[in-house]
Amino acid sequence: MATPATASAEVQQSSTSARTPSTALFVVAGLVSAMVAAIVVGLSAAEALVLLGIPDPGPVTTYGLPAVRAAGEIAAVVAIGSFLLAAFFVPPQKSGVLDVDGYRAVRTASYAAMVWAACALVLVPLTLSEASGQPFTEAMKPQNVLNSIDQVELAGAWRWTAIIAVVLALLARFALRWWWTPVLLVIGLGSLMPLALTGHSSSGGAHDIATNSLVLHLVAASLWAGGLFALLAHARRRGAFTDVAARRFSTVAGVCFAVMAVSGIVNALVRLPLSDLFTTTYGQLVVAKTVALVLLGLLGWAQRRSSLPALAADPTSRSALIRFAGAEVMLFAATIGLAVGLGRTPPPPPTSVPSVPEVELGYNLPDPPSFGAFVTEWRFDLIFGTAAILLAGLYLVGLRKLRRRGDTWPVGRTIAWMSGCVVLLIATSSGVGKYSSAVFSVHMGAHMALSMLVPVLLVLGAPVTLALRSLEPAGKDGVPGLREWLLTALHSPLSRFLTHPIVAAVLFVGGFYALYLGGIFDAVADNHAAHVLMNLHFLVTGYLFYWVAIGVDPSPRPLQPVTKLAMVFGSLPFHAFFGIALMSMGTVMGESYYRSLGLGWNHDLIGDQQLGGSIAWATGEIPLVLVMLALLIQWSRSDDRTARRVDRAADRDDDAELAAHNAMFAELARRDRERGE
Repeated sequence: MATPATASAEVQQSSTSARTPSTALFVVAGLVSAMVAAIVVGLSAAEALVLLGIPDPGPVTTYGLPAVRAAGEIAAVVAIGSFLLAAFFVPPQKSGVLDVDGYRAVRTASYAAMVWAACALVLVPLTLSEASGQPFTEAMKPQNVLNSIDQVELAGAWRWTAIIAVVLALLARFALRWWWTPVLLVIGLGSLMPLALTGHSSSGGAHDIATNSLVLHLVAASLWAGGLFALLAHARRRGAFTDVAARRFSTVAGVCFAVMAVSGIVNALVRLPLSDLFTTTYGQLVVAKTVALVLLGLLGWAQRRSSLPALAADPTSRSALIRFAGAEVMLFAATIGLAVGLGRTPPPPPTSVPSVPEVELGYNLPDPPSFGAFVTEWRFDLIFGTAAILLAGLYLVGLRKLRRRGDTWPVGRTIAWMSGCVVLLIATSSGVGKYSSAVFSVHMGAHMALSMLVPVLLVLGAPVTLALRSLEPAGKDGVPGLREWLLTALHSPLSRFLTHPIVAAVLFVGGFYALYLGGIFDAVADNHAAHVLMNLHFLVTGYLFYWVAIGVDPSPRPLQPVTKLAMVFGSLPFHAFFGIALMSMGTVMGESYYRSLGLGWNHDLIGDQQLGGSIAWATGEIPLVLVMLALLIQWSRSDDRTARRVDRAADRDDDAELAAHNAMFAELARRDRERGE
């Protein structure tokens, strides 16, 4: 690993010596991706137009749309990868300000985000041209764009993509401190979400699984491809700590490869019967993309075998890394173009007409909810179910590190954490999760579990403390790693703001009122992405509230047990009022959506909503018992620690404090006697 002196010398060398810019390489990658996408779409364009029943919009739209989209996605992954490099692959300065390598990566990301925004803006009229069959010159007229953009879902998605990309580019221009880079990375990944929630995966049967798998697939592909682009640019400009960046990227790439493989298989099986794998254009493109993914994996394995040992022996030996990464970049560019063409190729039509619940939910619900259905009718949630398993696995890895070192860990914390993971899995992937999208009372039960039970159990597991004890510190002159990033996040201004008792309570309790009584749920009840975001909101705000109220982990704002108790009791009336308000409502939230499902056994919607209100009112008592027990235990342990501290102090000074008290009382008694005499 490079020493600070070596790193400083490399930075000075990179700033004074001539180096080949990577801009030309990225432009070539964009052109390769655009050409592949245009060629692939050209093979299936006529078939798509016939299936859609629209006239030919002309070659500008037919070939320009996939080409612009592919080039834009190359720019998007360059931006995401540059933020990834600045956030986790290269260190900032000791003051927290970005070092030269992180600053260059963020500036590269800013330019790439501008290109991504420009491509997204161009894709709005191109999408309208394709959807209407009008030539591009006609569709791009402002009047036609304004009148049609809200009627074409994909055009609206491109509008939001452009807005997010513009915000990302502007924020990147002003980001100088390290803590901004993880935030920008999340925003960059968020710019891909409007596209993930539209298209083939957002409609038809099993669209819930298809959409979730596509989200995972896009995130993994963007981190892998973007990280590769950024690492190549970093190596070509002779950046410092290239060996550390390459080693960390290798770990990220391995995880992303596994996620891409699994999510790609799941998405393909949802859209394509195995019998059509080699007999249809869509199936042949799936096979081609699979071959490309395998080749990328082999190239990555070869790079890991050659470049990483070379960099470990000599951090300035970058030739093998540049050679393999350059080949990977071009193959990735072609793969992205292939993926764009695949996304614009219509899959084989379904063999049977999907039912109304299949179209709306992605699956059928022939029977009403029951205990038997909750236990037996599982439908694995690729996002939250995977998160539950992953969280449990990472916790066990941390425990194993502690045991190897000879350290102990309370069994109660392990039981609490594992119980929280099990409840999360049940609430999202069992029959409870399956029925929660179609029945309001079940949705409310899952809501209570995700916001009031799972967070309590996870907080009592003390994951931050476990991570800080199990992760190796970087040392005084080492490159910051997971432990340092965790500490930075823990002591950041944002963390101090969010852990303020009033802020945490408002986010937790206020979300109930804004979501259900503020009209948000009624507006987005039929949106799969909205249900995913709801679950995420329940988990995050619940964890934040209980971290402050009963958290075992260190907090930016340590509170006394009395303050925590007041915080919990202060929120209780709002929970009760919320449940009563739901039971008292005379209108049905999301009525049009629930009626559209055509579930004959769910006809009494107002009664089901009242049942949901009673669940919200009653189930709040269960977490309260856990919270009260936890607070009492913490209070008792705090008193015990205080008593032990006093005893240790007395042992050190031979009870000097007690002797002083006794002397004071003796002096008071003497003065009293003198006054009496």
